Amino acid sequence: MRRRKQVPAWLTPASEPWFPDPSLFDREGLVAVGGDLEPARLLLAYSRGIFPWYSEGVPPLWWSPDPRALLTPRALHVSRSLSRTLRRGGFLLSWNRCFRRVMTECGERRAEGTWVLPEMLDAYTRLHELGAAHSLEVWCGGELAGGIYGVQVGALFAAESMFHVRSNMSKVALVALVRTLFAAGVELLDVQFVTPHLATMGAFEVSRAEYLQRLPAACAGRVSLAAVVPDPFAGTDAPRARGH
Repeated sequence: MRRRKQVPAWLTPASEPWFPDPSLFDREGLVAVGGDLEPARLLLAYSRGIFPWYSEGVPPLWWSPDPRALLTPRALHVSRSLSRTLRRGGFLLSWNRCFRRVMTECGERRAEGTWVLPEMLDAYTRLHELGAAHSLEVWCGGELAGGIYGVQVGALFAAESMFHVRSNMSKVALVALVRTLFAAGVELLDVQFVTPHLATMGAFEVSRAEYLQRLPAACAGRVSLAAVVPDPFAGTDAPRARGH
């Protein structure tokens, strides 16, 4: 018997944070509309396997698609050319040095439009100030050449977006992020969707059911990312890139 499609919940701004069970919804995964971007609601959303994604002129839309995309150190694919880039160095890595700028760059470099709206930028900056959102930056010649940012809940890290202005620097950021986070104790690295770019890096799909099953244990973990030192070779025997 075909299951009846669940209607997305309507959330009232400034109401008590709440979300319906994502497993009740179709594979597209729109579970709720409205609400606000206060830290408590955002963190509850990520802990329930939900994230906001919407365009200018519409209320917040909250999603939990099926399937979900993950990355692990074991699955991470570093091509020969990227490996040479990592070994050659010529770049510096930093952690939480300019979160808002990284997020801004991610939003500005989207030909198809951006979901990094001013209210999103302010909301995630607040999460960053609370220690629940982090950025990894790649610098070349003193200039910001690439970066990535995401949200942390316990041992879950939900990567949101990345950018580059120099070739391969978003890939360097992603490799550094994966190896650094898991070395610090992160257990679940969510990248939302397997895009063609992420597929080349080893991202893989799991069902939403499996993702939701793994999520509570990861969110209950205790991991501090306040003072990690990003290293593209963390957890390996390879030499560190020059410039570190």
